Amino acid sequence: MCDYSLHHVMSTPAKVGDVLKTTSFIGSSTRGFCAAGDPSVAVCVLPGTELAFASEIECDRAVGFLPRRRLAATVARFRQVDLDKPYAHHDAIELPNGQIVLLTNLSEGQTATVLQLPADEQAQRAATPEAEPARAQDEPVYIFGI
Repeated sequence: MCDYSLHHVMSTPAKVGDVLKTTSFIGSSTRGFCAAGDPSVAVCVLPGTELAFASEIECDRAVGFLPRRRLAATVARFRQVDLDKPYAHHDAIELPNGQIVLLTNLSEGQTATVLQLPADEQAQRAATPEAEPARAQDEPVYIFGI
């Protein structure tokens, strides 16, 4: 879920409409998403979450003086990869062409909006008691506008 290995950084779950920013976290060698307005808060994204980037997604090159690599895509789906390797980066995005890019390879400072959470997460949130106010069993239900 939130694979930044950032036990010392505050985190929050992603919600639809959140604006995220790619960042390097202080005291860590990895990159991930933070709240656009608060770089000290890591945002945990669930696998299957759909993201829309403000511009073409960019990655840093292995050699620092080369220009960033543009991936010709502005939408992606969050994934986790190599879960069987405990010391590898797991957070990644999948582009529409099927290409997988590790989150830690994304260039810093890019913004993305959470378009949609995974279907099973939406179902879980809809099934919580907070989604529908409780009512007595014999209380009538009124439907307006029909």
